[in-house]
Amino acid sequence: MNRVVITGLGVFSGAGKSIPEFWDTVSNGRCVIGPLTTIPTDELLIKIGVEIKDFIAKEHFPKKQLGLLDRFSQLGLMAAREAIADSGLTFEGEDGDNTATIIGCGVGGQETADQAYRHIYKEGRKGVHPFTIPRMMLNAACSHITMEHGITGPGYAIASACSSANHAIGQAFHMVRHGIVERAVTGGTEACIAMGTMKGWEAIRVMTTDTCRPFSKNRTGMTLGEGAAIMTLETLDHAKARGAKIYAEIAGFGMTSDAMDITMPSFEGASKAMKFAMKDARLNPEDVDYINAHGTGTAANDMTETKSIKIALGDHAEKVAISASKSMFGHALGAAGAMELAVTTLAINNGVAPPTANYEEPDPECDLDYVPNEARDMPITAAISNSFAFGGLNAVLAVKKFTD
Repeated sequence: MNRVVITGLGVFSGAGKSIPEFWDTVSNGRCVIGPLTTIPTDELLIKIGVEIKDFIAKEHFPKKQLGLLDRFSQLGLMAAREAIADSGLTFEGEDGDNTATIIGCGVGGQETADQAYRHIYKEGRKGVHPFTIPRMMLNAACSHITMEHGITGPGYAIASACSSANHAIGQAFHMVRHGIVERAVTGGTEACIAMGTMKGWEAIRVMTTDTCRPFSKNRTGMTLGEGAAIMTLETLDHAKARGAKIYAEIAGFGMTSDAMDITMPSFEGASKAMKFAMKDARLNPEDVDYINAHGTGTAANDMTETKSIKIALGDHAEKVAISASKSMFGHALGAAGAMELAVTTLAINNGVAPPTANYEEPDPECDLDYVPNEARDMPITAAISNSFAFGGLNAVLAVKKFTD
């Protein structure tokens, strides 16, 4: 089997429109959750989230292309441009055939769906925009990335709610490791700040009205945040042959299904996914230095994840540094895992465990080291990044510091 390395990173989010901006925000523990401005909030109970400010799409896409792009595709394309430029990869001829494009997305073109429903049900129009379906479909971002860059190998989208991006990256990892392709462009994108989406999440009653405080006793729920993160994966041999820089090595992937409940998390399923990822990566629990937690800030999730970490890592759970990035840039649903793997990769690369922001009060049910409020300089040789989704679908990636 091939060793698989990360050679390019791209992020487009409210925490930064590039990798340097993103890392500056995250490593300094700056929370960018704030009042929503891109949609009216008069009829919303939850008026906060994470939006990408000062993004004018027409400055980045020609008019003809823009008419085909929902916001989630726009964000995915912006992140892919940075990742591919960062990697130095090209896709001419057989190189394009030998590259997979696998993108995770949880809800797809919500901006387009809202607009179509408003035209029909509120304004009484008899039809909708002719590109409504091409804009809404979950595979749209993936397809546009392949078209913009001429990537002609296997391409598809994965939707598993909040685990979508980790499942996508894990599938890309498997394809590269087993020699189906030599390279992959993978990650996730989501533009979830739309009226219908916000109303739906309000109804579940897991949203906070002030800010996201994962693992803190006084936490009151999660916050939505839009964004995208894309990365390029390659076989180690291919990366070395072309002299590519290497951020880190993806070493393992674990996934499980709780088979229990559509919304409530299970510590058994989550802990098994972590164990499977470590086994796949040939890591012992004591080898893991850092965990980027799913850490949504809800009462049930944080307590369950804490228990699952203890089961998966045993006594070592008390020694590992854990942080919840959603405390800074919110929950990007289908893109969350990709954004958090970017954090994990940069943490390994820079020797810094980013903090869990907004942490105020220890919880007896959440009693591990959550790196509260301030980043920690520390060597990180191995890490895992957790994603646990509604529907009980769990996906965990194991990443190592690259060494020959």
